[in-house]
Amino acid sequence: MEAPPELNVLRSSIDNLDAALIHILAERFRCTREVGKLKARLQMPAADPGREERQTTRLRALAQAANFDPDFAEKFLAFIITEVIRHHDLAREEIAKV
Repeated sequence: MEAPPELNVLRSSIDNLDAALIHILAERFRCTREVGKLKARLQMPAADPGREERQTTRLRALAQAANFDPDFAEKFLAFIITEVIRHHDLAREEIAKV
């Protein structure tokens, strides 16, 4: 059965949004890699629980304002933060090798 045109239009929009999300995440991680390098050079801890808590609160509020599930937004941010900390730890290991 052929998909109706409306479905194809919606799927095309979803595909474009997925591409935008990937590019936005790539840019975010470029920035956080630089933060990780700086933290490593300054011998700062990879994790910053205070910052993470502020970011979680901020993202939950943004999600609510956008009529989006704040619990999902928090879970998504937690996943990103876990990856960022992992990258920061790797940056610290690279600095230690030099």
